[in-house]
Amino acid sequence: MEPNQGQDRGRAAGRLLLVAATHGNERNAPWLLEQWRRRPALLASAGLELELVIGNPTALAANRRYIERDLNRSFAPELLADPGRQELEVQRARELLRQVGPAGERACPVVLDLHSTTSGMGNSLVVYGRRPADLALAAAIQARIGLPVYLHEADPAQTGFLVERWPCGLVIEVGPVAQGLLQASICRQTELAVEAACQSLAAAAAGQLRLPAGLTLHRHIGSLDLPRDDQGQPAAAIHPLRQNRDWWPLRGGEPLFWHADSTAAGFMPSDASREQWPVFINEAAYGEKNIALGLTQRERWPCEASWVEALQNCLCHA
Repeated sequence: MEPNQGQDRGRAAGRLLLVAATHGNERNAPWLLEQWRRRPALLASAGLELELVIGNPTALAANRRYIERDLNRSFAPELLADPGRQELEVQRARELLRQVGPAGERACPVVLDLHSTTSGMGNSLVVYGRRPADLALAAAIQARIGLPVYLHEADPAQTGFLVERWPCGLVIEVGPVAQGLLQASICRQTELAVEAACQSLAAAAAGQLRLPAGLTLHRHIGSLDLPRDDQGQPAAAIHPLRQNRDWWPLRGGEPLFWHADSTAAGFMPSDASREQWPVFINEAAYGEKNIALGLTQRERWPCEASWVEALQNCLCHA
């Protein structure tokens, strides 16, 4: 499946890029894209022109997360500019930017990167950094369908995300679902989030977007790994009382890890004065990154008029 052909670049202001299978073993979003490609009326796109793109077709065909390196960590500018980096995913990142990047052959100002997760994240949004246009779109979607928002920032070990290379971009993350599994409820939740994004973008393009008073988000403050033995192997698992409790507060002393002798290790926060909220608990793909869960702080930010202006500028001046 390749990007739509023959589009007029001059209409980029109304074009939304939908990317699926950035990770090739996440099967729900690419299945949806194929259905929407065959029958566009299945998706309520609010009149937006859509580009439907498979992020990593080689990994999708192999039912693998990636072939040589994680595509969703391959968009760092210094990596893309290095002629010595010729891994399949780095080449694919360059190709996507050349085809449908903000200055590409079929330029798109906004991207939604569609993912699924093995953790109990439900239907949620991921924002990378504090770009006003991203915050505007996240706040608008949250106001429409109440999705939680994970703000990922200040993590030097995790960089090079796809959405960061477009003027505006969000990740839609839905779970739990096993890797490689097609599941109707995950597809439907993905579709609802995409439709809410389309409605919000159409309202912004028409000058009619009104944000709520505030945006509730969970700001990344760190990550935890499983306890490990001297050989680097896991010495404990996520405690059953914590599994699938993403977006629930975690307090000091509460069970976090489970040992084979049925003893529990409690959560030991570095700052016991603030409540912390875990996300991506036991995400299967994060084991290689030594991440058992992310830790966040829940915050309420007032929405600013400049956010809407930034989103409108993305749409009208791409």
